[in-house]
Amino acid sequence: MYEKIKQTADYIRQKTNDFKPEIAVILGSGLGSLVDELKMEYEISYKEIPNFPVPTVHGHKGALLFATLNSGKRVMVMQGRFHYYEGYNMRTEVVYPVYVMKELGIKTLIVSNAAGGMNLSYNVGDIMLIKDHINLMPSPLIGPNDDRIGPRFPDMHAAYDKELLALAHRVADKRGVAVREGVYAGITGPCFETPAEYKWLRIIGADAVGMSTVPEVIIANYLGLRIFGLSVISDVGGGDEPVEVSHEEVLAAVEKAVPVLVGLVKDILEDI
Repeated sequence: MYEKIKQTADYIRQKTNDFKPEIAVILGSGLGSLVDELKMEYEISYKEIPNFPVPTVHGHKGALLFATLNSGKRVMVMQGRFHYYEGYNMRTEVVYPVYVMKELGIKTLIVSNAAGGMNLSYNVGDIMLIKDHINLMPSPLIGPNDDRIGPRFPDMHAAYDKELLALAHRVADKRGVAVREGVYAGITGPCFETPAEYKWLRIIGADAVGMSTVPEVIIANYLGLRIFGLSVISDVGGGDEPVEVSHEEVLAAVEKAVPVLVGLVKDILEDI
């Protein structure tokens, strides 16, 4: 895979005139409108990129975008991610873009997602800053390790950067945005959770649950990147009454929260 990563990165450098991004953002379901707030320099469809999979889920466009912020920082935006439930290989496809980000020179990764809430103090449309996660998926590091890329046993005691988390709180306070802080549980999907599963996830310490993000964060830690994550709460379960959920409802809930989320992420990017 080492050679494939270099091949992909070389292609991207060629297509972007050796654009050197410092920060990467992975956009989750329905969150693609962030790109409208950035000054885009280059756009490459996943279909064009050697060794890249193509997303199959509605709400994930499938393009790498490269932008320059007002501060002069250079940002790479992944508009659409790859999910294990789509049938992609966890080790070589789901997290492949994160390896490429590192090869391109990324130092900081921001991940976003739509998530179901189990914390009954949460409301639909809330923004949760991720302070930690619980991995309930196969690890993307299972298999032979390449020491040229990262260590066999990466430490995960501080998977989400505390300084970036504190920065996000300061930005939210400045903007007058109320945010939550909690633990994200990553499951395989693609079915939504049963009422019993919602309750179990809450018992083991999760505040929200989704079908992405955790594999990317594991690899980002493996590669030594700084990580900040946030979730838009798209529904709330785990109470006494079962809640029926559809993907369309998730996208609708996210759409309402997008303007607040976009402003928050944009300011965080400027202040990193």
